[in-house]
Amino acid sequence: MGSAWLDAPAVQTWRTVCLAITVQALPFLLLGTALSGAINAFVPADLFTRVLPKRPALAVPVAGAAGAVLPGCECASVPVANSLIRRGVTPAAAFAFLLSAPAINPIVLTATAVAFPNNPAMVAARLLASLVTAAVMGWLWLWLGKEKWLRPAAAHTGHQHGHSRWNEFRQGFQHDFLNAGGFLVLGAMAAATFNVAVPRSVLDTFSGSPWLSVLFLAGLAVVLAVCSEADAFVAASLTGFSPTARLAFMVVGPMVDLKLIALQAGTFGRGFAWRFSTATTVVAVAVSVLIGGALL
Repeated sequence: MGSAWLDAPAVQTWRTVCLAITVQALPFLLLGTALSGAINAFVPADLFTRVLPKRPALAVPVAGAAGAVLPGCECASVPVANSLIRRGVTPAAAFAFLLSAPAINPIVLTATAVAFPNNPAMVAARLLASLVTAAVMGWLWLWLGKEKWLRPAAAHTGHQHGHSRWNEFRQGFQHDFLNAGGFLVLGAMAAATFNVAVPRSVLDTFSGSPWLSVLFLAGLAVVLAVCSEADAFVAASLTGFSPTARLAFMVVGPMVDLKLIALQAGTFGRGFAWRFSTATTVVAVAVSVLIGGALL
């Protein structure tokens, strides 16, 4: 009798949603931490600083555009961005990459095209809005960011002579995965709690107002924590909302959600995570409204 509450429908739904978010994100977290470990152990320390433009203001959009080459979700981008910073890349460029990679990679754009058939404008709007948001946030960090907001870099900072590269890869992978994995679970638990606690009728209340619908779907993207490879299908199902509101859902979600905030807090520190997430949300919503109004 004491454990009967575990079989309640709400609790079962909570477990299902929490597990689904964790399982959905875990492969991409593995990909990201593996890439992070590989960068740390095998890539020459000065490669990224040589490839990116010397001027930080130019390095930001280049790094943002480079996000298109990483076929993963937001869980993968955090450890990779952390590795880039440890290898000497300016944090502004690394953060532009962190924001753009989950939103503009080929898998996400293909999924968006499938979710919105015969609507190439939605794909173009998502690509452009995500790139602009990533670049603006990188430039804002150059202008207003402070190094003291960032947690000091971890000890694994590249290959050391006399050490096995594979051993360094294993150590870096283990450190990043265990650190990020715990925060991923915390974020999934928070998102599952919202899914169970908020009734579906709330959606209908906000869909009638153009401005409230944009703000509501932006907030919904934060708390639902849907992986960027799947969020276009969720957005397409929200047919009662305007195209601009659904665009905001797809732009904000890969850049700011509960599990990503938790991952950023665990990697860069809580002070950074709250400041950066708040600013990113404001910029992403504003850019989505402007670009959505122009293209959709």
